[in-house]
Amino acid sequence: MNLPRILRLVAVSWWLHLKMINRSVFDSVMQVVWPLFFSTTTLFIYRAAGNGNALSYAALGAGVMTIWTSITSTASNILQRERGLGTLELLVAAPTPFPASVVSIVLAVSTIGTYGMAACLLWAHFVFGVDIGVGRPAAFVLAIVTTVFSFGVLGFILAVTLVRYRAAWALGSALEYPVWLLCGFLVPASVLPGWMTPVSWLLPPSWGMRAIREAAAGRSPWTSILACSATAVVLIALGIRLTGTLLRAARQSATLSLR
Repeated sequence: MNLPRILRLVAVSWWLHLKMINRSVFDSVMQVVWPLFFSTTTLFIYRAAGNGNALSYAALGAGVMTIWTSITSTASNILQRERGLGTLELLVAAPTPFPASVVSIVLAVSTIGTYGMAACLLWAHFVFGVDIGVGRPAAFVLAIVTTVFSFGVLGFILAVTLVRYRAAWALGSALEYPVWLLCGFLVPASVLPGWMTPVSWLLPPSWGMRAIREAAAGRSPWTSILACSATAVVLIALGIRLTGTLLRAARQSATLSLR
């Protein structure tokens, strides 16, 4: 398949899975509950610390953390669900590149997560009175889109590991808190041990979070947006390579249909 056809497939599949997720009662309820929980908890903690100037910082971090939580809880179960429905083998055997199918599903989950970020910011503004000024609106929106894409890349890598390892869903749950700590969603990565700083540079969402805060503060976010995009492209290339390796191993051991 050529590139335009692959992009069209990803777009159509993204839209289809977006509608399917919106029909899920569980996912719909959780997308309403999670943002309010994260925003309320985070803002209460920061307000109790007596640092009112950091409330905007906390609100933005809680919003982005909501997107990541939706990715870890859903992306790590995507292929397990396909396996349970008996469609995983069909996806692998189809002439469509398997990574394109997985990426479209994960991007749909990431898109739903953007609602969580919007809900967090609105809740912080109207309930807690947090003034979230956006100095560069266009750059702010672009930073959010880039960050959502980077979350989709991490979700893609989490999802494809389930092709070979049936218990990989636990990996997504285990990585939820370390990633939001390393990426500086709620606390700056600079307060972590020094050896962890280079690790955070390898994670695209850490640059995305920095770009969002820079755009909101009116500073130039373009370097951070470029770094987020570059690291995401590198990771998606590694993920595609990993997918081929895992698929070959799964075919050799005939474990695609095993639950």
